[in-house]
Amino acid sequence: MTQEEFNKIIISLKSDLRIYAEMMKEVSNDIIKEGFSTHPIFIASEQELKIGELLLDKNDYAANFHIYASTLEEMVSINLILESKKAAFIQNYKNPKTYMCVMLIANNAASIAFYPYQAKETLTNE
Repeated sequence: MTQEEFNKIIISLKSDLRIYAEMMKEVSNDIIKEGFSTHPIFIASEQELKIGELLLDKNDYAANFHIYASTLEEMVSINLILESKKAAFIQNYKNPKTYMCVMLIANNAASIAFYPYQAKETLTNE
């Protein structure tokens, strides 16, 4: 994927995240409060996936991305995050009360970014 293609995807994703932010924050808080994980992860994909739980169907919101709710533990168990990288991931994980952790899966590649619930103009790539 070229940088230009990636930038277009990010612009589209940011638009969707602004729509979804309030619901995603509630789900993140619930995941933590209910003790499922201290590290919620949302997966954004234009295609349907069998990862996590479908939270928001793009067709229901006239959006570009499906959003799935998951956790660090699930990502490690299915090897999307390697066990050897888990400690580094935890160290770089931003405050889930302020930032959503989003794994973008596009064009057979995955990228993790932290996006503030109060939308700003940039994604923080980690």
